[in-house]
Parts: sequence; C-alpha cells; structure tokens
Amino acid sequence: MGQKKDLTGSEKSKIVRYLAEGCSSLKIAKLLKRDHRTIKRFIQNSQQGRKKRVEKPRRKITAHELRKVKRAAAKMPLATSLAIFQSCNITGVPKSTRCAILRDMAEVRKAERRPPLNKTHKLKHQDWAKKYLKTDFSKVLWTDEMRGSLDGPDGWARGWIGKGQRAPVPLRRQQGGGGVLVWAGIIKDELVGPFRVEDGVKLNSQSYCQFLEDTFFKQWYRKKSASFKKNMIFMQDNAPSHASKYSTAWLARKGIKEEKLMTWPPCSPDLNPIENLWSIIKCEIYKEGKQYTSLNSVWEAVVAAARNVDGEQIKTLTESMDGRLLSVLAKKGGYIGR
Repeated sequence: MGQKKDLTGSEKSKIVRYLAEGCSSLKIAKLLKRDHRTIKRFIQNSQQGRKKRVEKPRRKITAHELRKVKRAAAKMPLATSLAIFQSCNITGVPKSTRCAILRDMAEVRKAERRPPLNKTHKLKHQDWAKKYLKTDFSKVLWTDEMRGSLDGPDGWARGWIGKGQRAPVPLRRQQGGGGVLVWAGIIKDELVGPFRVEDGVKLNSQSYCQFLEDTFFKQWYRKKSASFKKNMIFMQDNAPSHASKYSTAWLARKGIKEEKLMTWPPCSPDLNPIENLWSIIKCEIYKEGKQYTSLNSVWEAVVAAARNVDGEQIKTLTESMDGRLLSVLAKKGGYIGR
C-alpha cells in the first residue's frame, strides 16, 4: 500500500464523504490506498480541532539586542513583532520567540467577538453540517460583503505597547469617516472580484440583485461554461437583502435555486471561509494602525491587498470546509473559532 507524507485536499474530501456513507477508517484506507494510520490521524485531528503547539526552546538574544527591541517597541506602538525586530536588524527569530520576548516588556489587548449561540442556533448548525457533509466544496462559491472605513474597524488596531506606556490616540471621525462596501466570492482557488458597491447605495433586496447583475453575473458568471453553471452552488449569508423573498425569486430566475442555493445557519460567520479572506485583507490595509484620507484610497488598498492573495491561500480556505463541518458536529453546533 503506497504511502505519502500528506493527504491531498481531494483525499480529505473523499474521507469525509466515505465517513458520511458509513465506511470504516480501514475500508477508507483500502479505497484510497493509503496507510490506515494516516486516515485515522486525519479523522482524529478533524474532530479534536487544532493540537496545542508544543513549546520549543526559544532562541536567545543578547542583552544589547534586548535593549534595542525595548526601545523599538516604545517608538513603534501598534507595530507587529516582525516589524519591531526588523527595525532592530534582528533576523532569524521565529514569531513564537519574538512574542515570548515581547511579553516580558509589553502586551497585546484585543476584544473577543463571538456571535451569541442559543440552543436553537446550535441545533441548526448541526443540521446544516449533516446536510452538507457529502458536498464537493470545490463547487461552492462563498460570498460576503466587507466594509472598509477610513480609520479602520473600531477596536481592531492592535500591537505591542511597552509596559507603562499609553497607547497612541488615532484619528477618529464620526462613523469612521465613512466607508467602502466591498463584495467578493471565492471558489476552489479563485477569487471573484472584489467589486465595489456604489457609494451611498444601501443594499436592500432590489439594489443587491441589481449589484449582482452588474458585477458578478455580467463580469464573471456569464463567462463560465454550462457544465460549471450546472454544478456551482451559490452561498450567501442571511442578511435581509440576501434572504428576502425578492432576492430568492430573482436568483431562481437566474437558475440559482433549490440545491444550487446553499441554505445558511444563523449566527455562523466562523463557518464561512471568506471571512478569513477579509481578515487577511484587513490585516494588510490597516497594518501598523494605517488610516486613510479618502474612500478611493481605501478601495485601492483593498484591490492591491486582494491581488496579493494567491490561489494557494484561497484553496487552503475552501478546502478547510470538511474540517469545519466535522468540528461543528464534534462541538455539537458550538462556535468553532476559525
């Protein structure tokens, strides 16, 4: 029986489908011609979530370098550990070591935001996970909107602050000075968009459908083959403009209906992999507490950051869905924290 170092994304998807069909891990190993221990390890890791990282001995830095780091942390509030060490010309230090060193002289504070989940939410999460356990997620288009403001999200900017120091007070305009609403989608290893919602337009059912018509359908969807359109599953969350009868009927006229329109459980941003894409983009456009003076500059930053996201990063996000579903079931519908 052939052995490989790692399971491919395709093999992981097959394992999930075989499990849903009631196959044992031994039978799956024979079907995929892989070592039984490899299959069992994947199943156990998916159900238990991420393993706690084993602490390794950190690399020692000199007292002189430590003083340089302390001065840099004082001069560069809200900077990342990498930026602080690079400013000191200290290279080759892994992130875990950098953070361990900085913890002795600074701290990071960030508010934890989780959607409130009641018993009904958890049951719907489990039902959703069971329903889509056999789904080929490479055919699902995951979509969502993101708002980028001039000043960045409230409470989002964070970085190392020297103990005893006060955090700098960033410029704060009313409502963040306004913002740019951006829509995008990801499927397999491809990014669809991003597309900008016209400034001042409030997305109700009618404007949302018109926006999809002018951007997604005319600029991307119509170029796809008939076989692609036949198999594609469209995912959107339960925002009022998405879940309304008007939008549902409009999408049905476009051929996106019934099993081609994914049902979505309530209070579940952690299940949508595009939320991780927004995190990557926001980390880039607001790094080191960056702020903007115009909405066009925010949009240009979003486009530039999106271009830097390669296909492998997107593929990693879309292939994470099998593991997410198993985690939902293992946690009985609870928050999985992706």
